[in-house]
Amino acid sequence: METRTLTCINCPMGCQLKVELEDGEVKSVSGYTCRRGEVYARKEVTNPTRIVTSSVKAEGAVSGETMVSVKTASDIPKGKIFDVVKDLKDVTVKAPVHIGDVVKANVAGTGVDMVATRTVL
Repeated sequence: METRTLTCINCPMGCQLKVELEDGEVKSVSGYTCRRGEVYARKEVTNPTRIVTSSVKAEGAVSGETMVSVKTASDIPKGKIFDVVKDLKDVTVKAPVHIGDVVKANVAGTGVDMVATRTVL
């Protein structure tokens, strides 16, 4: 049996989780203080995912801003993070851009869109 220890990242509590696995299957999770911790631990050891945040170039903003912050609309496989960042390298959007606007659809072939997290006029 394999044992992994994790720190939960779902809330500020930062619970120390202990996950016991057998043949790649989760047998038990302990150390969590809420249900979210248990769900996080099971997912993290079997299929880790992350939300990716970044920024892309913006053109034509009346405010003179040259960048707009973005994030993935949902979590992506952890192993695709660098592919997502690389895919954003040459992305430039034209102002105005509003919160929630899709900046790059299906970023890095993940099936997830990259969306603006702030408005640039």
